[in-house]
Amino acid sequence: MWDTHPAQFWLRGERPERIVGFDERLGLWNVHGHPEVVEALGDHERFSSEVLRLFPGQPDPSLTDGNLLQVDPPAHRELRRLVSGAFTPKVVADLEPRIARLTHELLDRVDGGFDLVEDLAYPLPVIVIAELLGVPSGDRDLFRGWVDAMFENDDEFSLTDAEKQGEALRDSVEQLAPMLDYLRGHAAERRVKPREDLLTALVRAEVDGARLSDAEVVNFASVLLVAGHITTTMLLGNTVLCLDAHPDQLRAVREDRALLPGAVEESLRYLTPFASVARATKAATALGGVEIPADQVVVLWPGAANRDERRFADPHAFDVRRDPNPHLAFGRGVHFCLGAPLARLEGRVALDVLLDRFPRLRADPDRRPVFMPSPNTVGVRSLHLTTDGER
Repeated sequence: MWDTHPAQFWLRGERPERIVGFDERLGLWNVHGHPEVVEALGDHERFSSEVLRLFPGQPDPSLTDGNLLQVDPPAHRELRRLVSGAFTPKVVADLEPRIARLTHELLDRVDGGFDLVEDLAYPLPVIVIAELLGVPSGDRDLFRGWVDAMFENDDEFSLTDAEKQGEALRDSVEQLAPMLDYLRGHAAERRVKPREDLLTALVRAEVDGARLSDAEVVNFASVLLVAGHITTTMLLGNTVLCLDAHPDQLRAVREDRALLPGAVEESLRYLTPFASVARATKAATALGGVEIPADQVVVLWPGAANRDERRFADPHAFDVRRDPNPHLAFGRGVHFCLGAPLARLEGRVALDVLLDRFPRLRADPDRRPVFMPSPNTVGVRSLHLTTDGER
């Protein structure tokens, strides 16, 4: 058994106590079922993304304006449209040669055993998203420090301890400040010296005839920078770990690379990187036959939903041939992950190169994988591999 967070019961093959239920200890609602999570994700009129209004000690709006993850349509639709052109199927497909070259260049630097996350799964997607945004990929050590700080907390979120949550929110704001200042500086430069990159597109963009404010540009860019790499980092590490733990599946993928996309999708289901997402009820509503009052925080758990036996046959088995595989790792509805095609491409290409270059790749049996500590994420932060093992 891997050393995952105790709250992630589904990774131990356990069922939830309730599909939809109120957690009195934490003061919020949990939703663990696949059809219930699909319903909530697809209905922003009932389950709003504007969750921070219910938090104690709300942050300054300048820290959330323009954040794609925290707004509902129509504002969300207008913001998303500003950068959707950078993630069309053709634009993403055209990145494949660059991703393959970067993967080879990064692996050229390793000698013998290596840490997959440190040497490939982290730097590869960071370089790609940094180049798209137009910030120096050489600053990736800065990015990693900022992102690690965001996901260091191993506590479960609670609304019953206002003092603790207020302190946590203040800490989050302090942790974000250096990254926002960094992006603010680059955005200011683009206003004077525009380039062909996403930051320039944001500072030039207009919504309803008005330019985005500095806060909106910076918050939007921060979401792209963070979400643009961390999902792929976890996806790549998790897929290698899953294949290593299931040698029969690994052999099948090695022999037939057409199974690689299926391996990526099954990894996303089996070890869902972002295990939870929060919503707020706008009015009293019912979900899964349970009545939920207005103005409640509802935590949806795609990680658990992706193991729902009502939707997936043998849900705790890892099967690269699983079809259909309607997992929720990238969400559903209007907030479906904008960068999903890019994450899938990066995962497939990097895995293909890894399997080509290392015919005897395996996890180091003497060094256990280390997972991110947050209960809301499932991803290895360290995965040591050897290249001379036998299968």
